[in-house]
Amino acid sequence: MKTLKAGEKVPEFTSKDQDGNDISLSDYKGKKLVVFFYPKANTPGCTAEACNLRDNYAELQAAGYELLGVSADSQQKQTNFRNKFEFPFPLLADEDHTVINTFGVWGPKKFMGREYDGIHRMTFLIDEEGVVERVIEKVRTKDHAAQIL
Repeated sequence: MKTLKAGEKVPEFTSKDQDGNDISLSDYKGKKLVVFFYPKANTPGCTAEACNLRDNYAELQAAGYELLGVSADSQQKQTNFRNKFEFPFPLLADEDHTVINTFGVWGPKKFMGREYDGIHRMTFLIDEEGVVERVIEKVRTKDHAAQIL
């Protein structure tokens, strides 16, 4: 797994959001973009992280950021997650791992002594030209917006 690093250009990607709309990197040209990857919708850590971003959405937008959440969940799961917590940003249902592989966030993980492959919780800050400005590898789920700002 080769994870994108600061200074690298993000390859163009297209994936479906929770409503089945195509979302592409090029949709955000000229804007700063936060792409946050989370393992699974409606789990405690992922909910804390996404709700923290929701609660600080106005400040993130004031700083010029658009947000995009990504997991390998189905469209239906992403729709339920967004509706339940009223997220103002799209959630990509990246079931085929297009975006996950583009950013290189899939790989071996350990949880409670068990090893398996899954999504690493990471956030990428991308500039107006599609270049990675910063990668947050140690996401603090309850205080994530502060890490970005």
